[in-house]
Amino acid sequence: MTRAVVRYGRDVAAPTPDVDMSTSLSTFEMPSPILTASGCAASGRELDQFFDITKLGAIVTKSIMLEPRSGRATPRIAETPSGMLNSIGLQGPGVASFIENDLAWLRERGARVIVSIAGGSTQEFEDIAKILRLQEGIDAIEVNISCPNVADRGQVFACRADSAAGVVASVRRSSDPSIPVFAKLSPDVTDLATIALACERAGADGLTLINTTLGMVIDTDSMRPALAGITGGLSGPAIRPIAVRCIWQVREVLPDIPILGVGGVASGKDALELILAGANAVSVGTSVFRDPSAPMRVHEDLAVALAERGFARLSDAVSFAHREPEIDEDSIDDLDVPEWT
Repeated sequence: MTRAVVRYGRDVAAPTPDVDMSTSLSTFEMPSPILTASGCAASGRELDQFFDITKLGAIVTKSIMLEPRSGRATPRIAETPSGMLNSIGLQGPGVASFIENDLAWLRERGARVIVSIAGGSTQEFEDIAKILRLQEGIDAIEVNISCPNVADRGQVFACRADSAAGVVASVRRSSDPSIPVFAKLSPDVTDLATIALACERAGADGLTLINTTLGMVIDTDSMRPALAGITGGLSGPAIRPIAVRCIWQVREVLPDIPILGVGGVASGKDALELILAGANAVSVGTSVFRDPSAPMRVHEDLAVALAERGFARLSDAVSFAHREPEIDEDSIDDLDVPEWT
């Protein structure tokens, strides 16, 4: 296959520093910490014309439902400062077509695969998990319980600890026990740590943080909502600080759980920020719409950023920002401390 050449940012001819970029998400080991993000690159077929997708940590597929789904009405996309709103509504071909076409292609291509699944009920999640249990070529399952652009907000299971745990427990019970199950959580909650703990106790092998956050745009010409679905999921650089905050908070309460960080990553330094907060790996999503080679560029830029900071291994940088502050003894001695009598 002849791949298109797309160059953004760093000179692609420059040598990549000798940094061990391998990482793992539970038992799933990967040569790169950079993955695609669900919903932004389908199943990777389109991106493969720009770079070799087998060099990524994994392809995270668009969320698959049990039956074909048409999604929400158009318009579905609205640009925002430093991001975009989408209101796709989980459009897709259904799990049978996914297995026959997309999963078969990914398997033939030799890509590592995390299958993202979604459902309107706990039973639907369970049914999909049982079907996928019979398939080869799946390295992990991402349980999307947090999609904000569905018509029924009651389907956002991640908004409550009990409903989130119920779905995760059902999928974990119905899946191949050797395949890690990750729960994808929403930032649109009061206490994310409580929901993360509930998912971990229900059997989640790891967490994906975060899904898009609910937003809205009004067209000032028509003076009507810009999206047919009224609200949509905000993604892009605008949400990166939210992703960093969520990863940090969950890492504080679950110091050992694997975390796949997602949200606003467009450069190696963006990815490093999520890793320092506690992510073991990072997904690149919205930036591929502008630069389809973004995942590989981020991988290379991240290696440079790690080397510049003295890291020989990516794993040494995970959660590094949580270390205790270093105290400069000389500075303390120089402080003008009053003497009390």
